[in-house]
Amino acid sequence: MNARTRKLKDELLAIEPRICVERARLVTDGYKANEALDTVLRRAKAFEKILTEMSVYIHPGELIVGNQASRPRAAPIFPEYGVRWIEKELDDVPRRLTDRFLISEEDKEQLRNIFEYWTPDRTTDDRVIALMPEELRKAEEMGAVDAIWLRQNGPGHFSPDFAKVLSRGLSGIVTEAREELERLDIVEPDYVSRKVFLESVIIALNAAITFARRFSKLAKDLADAEREAPRRAELEKIAQICYWVPANPARTFYEAIQSVWFIQLILQILDNGHSISPGRFDQYLYPFYERDLREGRMTRDEALELVECFWIKLNWINKLRSWHSTQYTAGYPMFQNLVVGGQTPDGRDATNELSYICIEATSNLALPQPSFSARYHGNCPEEFLQKCCELIKRGIGFPAFYNDEVIIPSLLNRGISREDAYDYCVVGCPEPSVHGKWAYRCNGGPFVIALKIFEMALNNGADPRTGYQLCPGKGDLTTFKSFQDVIEAWNTQRDYYVGLHVLYDHINDEVFKELVPDPFASALVADCIRRGKSIIEGGAIYDLVGGQTVGLANLANSLAAIKKLVFEDGLITGVQLIHALATNFEDEETRPKGEEIRQMLLNAPKYGNDDDYVDLLAKQVFLEYLQKYEKYKNPRYGKGPIGGTFSPSTATVAANVPFGKKVGATPDGRKDGEELADGISPQYGTDVEGPTAVIKSVGKLDNILVSGGNLLNLKFTPSAFEGDAGTRNLAAFIKTFCQLKGFHVQFNVVSS
Repeated sequence: MNARTRKLKDELLAIEPRICVERARLVTDGYKANEALDTVLRRAKAFEKILTEMSVYIHPGELIVGNQASRPRAAPIFPEYGVRWIEKELDDVPRRLTDRFLISEEDKEQLRNIFEYWTPDRTTDDRVIALMPEELRKAEEMGAVDAIWLRQNGPGHFSPDFAKVLSRGLSGIVTEAREELERLDIVEPDYVSRKVFLESVIIALNAAITFARRFSKLAKDLADAEREAPRRAELEKIAQICYWVPANPARTFYEAIQSVWFIQLILQILDNGHSISPGRFDQYLYPFYERDLREGRMTRDEALELVECFWIKLNWINKLRSWHSTQYTAGYPMFQNLVVGGQTPDGRDATNELSYICIEATSNLALPQPSFSARYHGNCPEEFLQKCCELIKRGIGFPAFYNDEVIIPSLLNRGISREDAYDYCVVGCPEPSVHGKWAYRCNGGPFVIALKIFEMALNNGADPRTGYQLCPGKGDLTTFKSFQDVIEAWNTQRDYYVGLHVLYDHINDEVFKELVPDPFASALVADCIRRGKSIIEGGAIYDLVGGQTVGLANLANSLAAIKKLVFEDGLITGVQLIHALATNFEDEETRPKGEEIRQMLLNAPKYGNDDDYVDLLAKQVFLEYLQKYEKYKNPRYGKGPIGGTFSPSTATVAANVPFGKKVGATPDGRKDGEELADGISPQYGTDVEGPTAVIKSVGKLDNILVSGGNLLNLKFTPSAFEGDAGTRNLAAFIKTFCQLKGFHVQFNVVSS
């Protein structure tokens, strides 16, 4: 880092996050003033009010400008998505164990007054709850499915068309919307809805232009008052840039990166969903970088400084989540995924000098955002892989690696065009997407907790904790006569709870469509303007959604233990095992004792050790699970987008820990309340044959079918990768993982 970015980083890390009430007040006033309007037009008017009246400021020394809230790292409030949980938690938020936010008593009172307007018929959280049938509420209470984060926060999980903004400017997109408006035929049955949508797009885009030009005026005013000539020149340049972009096409790298920041920022101000991602940053910005370097307008060091300033601004973005959701995603994450490398739409290697600058900026700053990712393929340059490995060795968890050799075929399998599949980006955690063409939530849907469902399968469909029996079972462990009986019991419960997950997703989508259509985001996703409908109505070219599955390794391990110990070796009976589980392995009066049974279970074959006995069971149940989802449709099916189906994921983030608290003792030897495995990673402590065995187990799964994202976390001590030899070994390991057809891998290189 140079002196500027070091200072900006230090100042960032010194800030205590706060809650900002500005947005809540402005959006509420905007809604009140336009109650007679159609919802999408009403939201556009509210967006206009927010962007024209919220506070704007320029932080001392910064080159990229624009703020989400009244101060850096403050979290705005989105009352249209839910207020009841905020009211309950407002006093506790400053005292949380993690993800704390400061708030004054005055601001608390102001929020409580604002919340009076947001009656249950006006918020997504309340409306979804009202539409949930009793069985779905019970399933969430038990911990079998969970979408609280979704109904409280909005969809998110997409990457807008930054390249279009850079080439046409928002004014060009306004012109496009006006032309579509003029082409409308008043006798068409959808005339009114299309007209209202296009009018809302124009309002929202013009508000964004106004927002940027507010910074232009502020920079000019600051320049006029600035005594130091170098900073005055910087502020004058900022004023010129913010007047020009994002209204107009970018002409320089500086203009382009500022334009990208404005779009990223405004989406975070208007949309409460996270995982809104910059996508293939090194691709759409490279032409500006290359031309500026060639024509002498900028040096490489100046470009690096701008990239580092952009990285720092991404860390200004923050979000308040309920404590329930915070436990699943602790650490103030925004999942703004930025990916480098990969291939061009025609299949050539896409690595360029800007890819390396992004790696360098990530290494220099070592900040949580962006969620930095790298695409790998068979012709990936060795230098690029080596630089990525050196970054991994820093111990910051970046970059995550995505395997083109699996992901591109997985997207082709879902109907994505060849050109778009080669041009995929990543959003959120491990979700492949196509920037500017894919709808919300290419993955981010309800959680499905596979091990909880299996626990009920072993108990005749009943939850031992609550006593609920939503789906009558096929008996229990005391009645099963064969291992096939266990599989059939699992299949019965799986099918039922997958159905509940799909229902939950549909309810959320219908409520989002009714209450929170987003004209600004929709204007940046094709073909919303041409079709005259928002993303949530089916305006995007591609629309596949999914959910996150939790506990797959535990499920496979549990099945393997039952198969071997009960039905093959006969070391314990189903009666003994179900009693041991019910007593958390603590009954010392039985023979064998509870803990002795647990040791048998722990020593049964475990996924992650390249053992076909359990790995092929994992492959079987995972494949059948994926195939089950493929038959379901989302509410946009048949309404324009390609897809319209479900595409599941294993992106658990940290949800495997709190969900484990709702699952009793299980046949893999796990005790009541202990964490579950994350993603498709082995259960903690069970992968005893080393990391190469882990990736061989993962490679046996049908990873190509998990187009919503397949997540593998691996942990190493720093000594494993010491020196140049360690870097080469890590690179070889990544190559092998990709040759084995793994989907995604991320490394935690940390000491104890």
